[in-house]
Amino acid sequence: MTVRVTVRVYVPSTSAGLRVLVADGVLPADEVAPAGPITAPGEDEEAEYAALMTAADASAALVAERGEPGRRRVVVVAEPADPGRPPTLAEVVSVHLDVEDRDEGADPDDDLAWFAPEELAHLR
Repeated sequence: MTVRVTVRVYVPSTSAGLRVLVADGVLPADEVAPAGPITAPGEDEEAEYAALMTAADASAALVAERGEPGRRRVVVVAEPADPGRPPTLAEVVSVHLDVEDRDEGADPDDDLAWFAPEELAHLR
């Protein structure tokens, strides 16, 4: 019997990366923040929230570096077969993002909205 162990990763990305993920079925490597996928240090809710917010900070840095309009943070949550590569759409568990544009000095602890994979096509 084969047991598959999954690792949940929080991938900091951009709105442009999300559009490509939805259109092409894979998140392009160049749309992942240099920090790469973040894993939670534990399985409890607090550890997962900390990983989400760490990924949100990395997304904000990537968005600012690229001058992306709206400064919206995007975090793709996935359980990929290979945690070292960008996830495919089939591996996505959820996406967290800002639904409104953010000012330069916006609070980094602002909550992100949650979306299920089947809702992603409507976020373009």
